[in-house]
Amino acid sequence: MAVVSPATGELAAAGAPARRKAAPLWGQFAILIVIMLICVFPFYWMVTTSLKTQIVALEAPPVWIFEPTLANYREALFEDGVLRTLVNSLIIAVCTTALALVLGVPAAFALARFEFRGKRDLWFWFITNRMVSPIVLALPFFLIARNLGLLDKHITLILIYLTFNLPIVIWIVTDQFRGIPYDLDEAARLEGASQFTIMRRICLPLAMPGVAVSAIFSFIFSWNELMFGLILTRTEAKTAPAMAVSFMEGYNLPYGKIMATSTLIVIPVLIFALIASKQLVRGLTMGAVK
Repeated sequence: MAVVSPATGELAAAGAPARRKAAPLWGQFAILIVIMLICVFPFYWMVTTSLKTQIVALEAPPVWIFEPTLANYREALFEDGVLRTLVNSLIIAVCTTALALVLGVPAAFALARFEFRGKRDLWFWFITNRMVSPIVLALPFFLIARNLGLLDKHITLILIYLTFNLPIVIWIVTDQFRGIPYDLDEAARLEGASQFTIMRRICLPLAMPGVAVSAIFSFIFSWNELMFGLILTRTEAKTAPAMAVSFMEGYNLPYGKIMATSTLIVIPVLIFALIASKQLVRGLTMGAVK
């Protein structure tokens, strides 16, 4: 019969939990790697296909090692007019986001700080307006734009996107304003500050994480939106997502151009999200920490 010393027993007892902890950590790491590959692989496939010629892109099984070319980007940008549609998307997204912030931030401050008749109904309208399916409004918006002569105009998409983005801004920023103590308002009011000054100099700086989050969501929605851009535009105000879909006509689909256009659409959003990631995380978590 073997005799185990107390010291050995202590080491064995201490080593067992360490081994039990190490196994789940390796399992979690493996799961994380699999999830990362699933998320990254579509983007990798899109970028690599955009760098292939049409012949290489259609080969089966897929070619993993090939000579990259920028011909698809050159043809899409300068020959097919994708550059113009990217500019249109940028103009529409920036204008929509700016208008949503200019109108939404004061409205959010009023909803968070004041009590008035019809406030609950107004708040309910803001929330439910964002929940309406855009496809339900496609035909009414088309008929209105056609009757007013506003088809294929930037202002048409800006106003339509504004109706969907404004509730997002109000929803997020209102919650941020509600998290700011009223004592700060009272102290500023005793010093003679007006409501506008209180909002601009005290509450708005503290609510900037939420404002940044709402601006990011508004910009991304306006940049990526496809349905209204496809229905309400033809050439002058055509957006980049609508242009990408226009390549999908006929039987010989230009996969390289489609993927190149898709890459050009995705890259600005990724860059914008990476730059604003700190504010995005802070804004999303700020409301949960009181």
